[in-house]
Amino acid sequence: MSRKQDAALPRVAVVGAGSWGTTFGKVLADGGAHVTMWARRPELATEINEAKRNSGYLPGVNLPRTMSASHHLSEALEGAEQIYLSIPSQAVRENLKAVRALVSMSDVPIVSLMKGVERRTGLRMSQVIEQELACDPMRIAVASGPNLALEIAREQPTAAVISSTSQETAEAVARRARNRYFRTFVNTDVIGTEFGGVLKNLIAVAIGIVDGVGYGENTKASIITRGLVEMTDFAVAQGAEPETLQGLAGLGDLIATCQSPLSRNNTAGRLLGQGLSLADVVKQMNQTAEGLASVAPILQLAREAGVAMPIVEQVKRVLDGTMDPREIAPHLTTDDDEPQGERTQNGQAGGGGALWRSLQRTLDQFRNGGRRAPRDQS
Repeated sequence: MSRKQDAALPRVAVVGAGSWGTTFGKVLADGGAHVTMWARRPELATEINEAKRNSGYLPGVNLPRTMSASHHLSEALEGAEQIYLSIPSQAVRENLKAVRALVSMSDVPIVSLMKGVERRTGLRMSQVIEQELACDPMRIAVASGPNLALEIAREQPTAAVISSTSQETAEAVARRARNRYFRTFVNTDVIGTEFGGVLKNLIAVAIGIVDGVGYGENTKASIITRGLVEMTDFAVAQGAEPETLQGLAGLGDLIATCQSPLSRNNTAGRLLGQGLSLADVVKQMNQTAEGLASVAPILQLAREAGVAMPIVEQVKRVLDGTMDPREIAPHLTTDDDEPQGERTQNGQAGGGGALWRSLQRTLDQFRNGGRRAPRDQS
């Protein structure tokens, strides 16, 4: 591609050059944009620019020629028509202080690629962005879905949801963030979309724990099924639409994160199940498992809303070292010893049918391509 052709491409910026930030940069570049990554380490920016690789996070993946990087934030953001944020959730507020001065006179969309809540405040990432950048929430969008970075970087087909309180913003971001292997749908349920991405991490940690202990598929299927109930009950109590948790940002992401060894949260749980302490798990992993930091604030929000989350409660006890991982399974799928109806979304009965409808809807979103689904519209 000539410099003249490259200059004519729409310019976007991605703040954060870890595995997911770099992968999403590739998605955007393969969709026809010129992408500038902000990398905290100068040597990583150099590797992306010169070798078109990010070998530490995406080994064996070649990056497009239309991707570049800088360790200077102002240079990375210059001329960007959209800005994507991919920073560990507990470091977002600090990093946004530097971003604010650079975007204060701009009205470009700000897109969160992050799946966590702030430990100190319990705020979702879009709320932290709104506070720190002092920007109109209609400019903010979030991306979520069954998105394991290495699979997408290898161009394996997948789908995601772009959500914003502004339908216009969601559609503008969705048009930019799609290509031949990455399909985007839209909705306006930011609460449900964000909490889906957060909560599935907690269930994935639980799945990893029982996997590390050595329990089998029955246990894991029970946890995934009951975990979807906990996710939906919690999210709806926070103001989400239940349908969102049945879609790509909820059930879709839950399936991918729970069953894949590429999942950081699943890996962290598996190490805990094998007997490592939380400190040892954090030390051994070279990437952030967002679920570990989100357990405590999510449980605090659940208690304030009067929502029972027995699976997440047991995960916290393992993290705190007050429960042997081998003792976790009997406690994971119910909150007491009394017989209960099989509650599903919003306390409705008829669990098998509701779960099947959720599974069927997610599969339909992948199959239908350009045809509209009821909530997550392409």
